[in-house]
Amino acid sequence: MKTQDDTGPAPLPLIGTLTLHELWTCLKMGLADFRRAPVFGLFFSAVYVVGGFILLWIGAGHVTWTLATALGFPLAAPFAAVGLYEVSRRLEADLPLAWRDVLGVVWAERGRQIPWMGAIIVFYFLFWTFLAHMIFALFMGVSAITNISTDLSILWTPAGLRMITAEVLVGAVLAFLLFALTVVSLPLLLEKEVDFVSAMILSVRTVLANLAVMLVWAAVIAVLSFAALLPWFLGLMVVLPVLGHATWHVYRRALYDRDFEGIPK
Repeated sequence: MKTQDDTGPAPLPLIGTLTLHELWTCLKMGLADFRRAPVFGLFFSAVYVVGGFILLWIGAGHVTWTLATALGFPLAAPFAAVGLYEVSRRLEADLPLAWRDVLGVVWAERGRQIPWMGAIIVFYFLFWTFLAHMIFALFMGVSAITNISTDLSILWTPAGLRMITAEVLVGAVLAFLLFALTVVSLPLLLEKEVDFVSAMILSVRTVLANLAVMLVWAAVIAVLSFAALLPWFLGLMVVLPVLGHATWHVYRRALYDRDFEGIPK
């Protein structure tokens, strides 16, 4: 892995071809990584769980906050994701796992490109929640002043059902766009000295080059993450580390170095 002491940008890797079988392999490898280093996985996933409770407390149960959080929350903590990627990178390279080393890498990212990615995700999330509130107001009209935390009946009206459908559809599109921007850019920024704009562009190109497979991977992430949200976010303690580790392996198969003759399998 390159560090901030290295000079000069690294050449961008080439885009490979992913298959559905490889996604299954990556998911199993993610589970294996979690089993080999469960304490690290639980530590980094706790960032998401604590963050989820904070968001719920801020949102006070408002439906637009709930929908936006459910769709966008799993992608809102890049530094925690970097920690999971670093654990998988070390396991893959047979490097020792020590808290000082892993957290040292995460800490070092503050002076590289990850903070820029974090800022973009924050602005994206703010726009997302603003749009969710606007959709709610547009569909519900004067009934938007109703406190739905105490009266859920308006959600079952025709306008309420249309609002929920619009929230889910718009949220899914925005979630996939954020997925496309980050799915390989975050692990790439950890491993190589690449600027965040180039990393995001390469990530989108990678998704477009493997669109069908990446749609499946995005759906897997969404379904497992949503299921893990249901028991008071506690399922995220296991699901998010597995998905984080698996994403590292997806990245390793989606991109390969120019001086390498094949895609690592």
